Amino acid sequence: MPTLSLPRPHRDDVLIAALGLLGGLMLWLLGLPMRTGDVLGDARLPLVPLVVMSAAELLRRTSPRTALTIGSVALVADQCTHGSLATVAMYTDVMYAAVLYGTPAAARRIPVITFLISLVVTVGSLAWTRSPEALLVGIVTALVVFVPALTGVSVRNHRDAAAAARLRADQTALLAEMDRAQAVTAERARMARELHDLVANHLSAIAIHSTAALSLGDPETSRDALGVIRENSVEGLAEMRRLIGLLRTGAADAEPSSSPSLASLDALVEQHRAAAADAGLRFVLEDAGDGGARLPAPVGLAAYRIVQESLTNALKHAAPGPVTVRLGRAGRRLTVEVSSVLGERAGPRAPGSGAGLVGMRERVALLGGEFEAGPVDGTWRVRAELPADEGETGS
Repeated sequence: MPTLSLPRPHRDDVLIAALGLLGGLMLWLLGLPMRTGDVLGDARLPLVPLVVMSAAELLRRTSPRTALTIGSVALVADQCTHGSLATVAMYTDVMYAAVLYGTPAAARRIPVITFLISLVVTVGSLAWTRSPEALLVGIVTALVVFVPALTGVSVRNHRDAAAAARLRADQTALLAEMDRAQAVTAERARMARELHDLVANHLSAIAIHSTAALSLGDPETSRDALGVIRENSVEGLAEMRRLIGLLRTGAADAEPSSSPSLASLDALVEQHRAAAADAGLRFVLEDAGDGGARLPAPVGLAAYRIVQESLTNALKHAAPGPVTVRLGRAGRRLTVEVSSVLGERAGPRAPGSGAGLVGMRERVALLGGEFEAGPVDGTWRVRAELPADEGETGS
């Protein structure tokens, strides 16, 4: 047969019950009852409701409804004896605990019920005795049943508000941590793009010309290749120092004023033209945009990096022929297009990882533009449309 097991009382409830029982015993030993007169005569009878009320106190937190039921029966029984102040005091605590630790429905109903009980007792006493003392009976009843319930409602509301505040604080902390993680991830991606764009073209030129210098027996050709290697090494080191300096100083600007822009495209194209002289590549810049129009700094930098990476890819992979850079501006859109010949070419080539295309696509997406790259009619074409106005940047 299944056995009925009562929940284990809370440590504080055991202490409250013990103190209540001890206080009631002290009042009984001192002969201090609540009433005298026509009640059940045995002076030991108040001890029975006292013990039962103490037992109800043990359940005030774990089973508040059961505690309130037992306590109410004990209070009614206490009124048939000489009574004990400790029994009444413990009942007020049981009523308070029933609202505080009970179900939400009980917390809503108990104050209403106790208010009606206080009102009925007051009106009934007035109708029965027709004396001012009846009001005192109603006040005492309200102090025993209604006021503790009202206090429980107030404390419960404060407790629920505090719990909601803690939950909001935890959620805010979680969102802050998520934002921090996203910011760190975004910054790492930005640093990866910058590092790749700063160094990739220089290292690609170094790789191609060092291979040529090792494979060719012409001293003059080897000397020219070593000159290109030295030039790209110096420029790559300068770019690396600039990036490291920005990381150390922690500059607040997303893109520093020293970053390249479209105004530097002529020098960039000329640099690649010199680096690819032996590979049969002809670099051409066609600028159909408004050269005097000012672009947002992030857009200018993104366009420059797209051209730089596209020229680097052409240097590594394109077949002999023209490599054309086209710039156009129509309304609020800046168009950047780089095309090169598809096919095989003789001579040294540098391997690619595909990170350049990923970086270009990310740059365009961050600015709210459109990007496409792929073969078109025997050429490899990279095309990007970027917002040319400050208000559209990053939309």
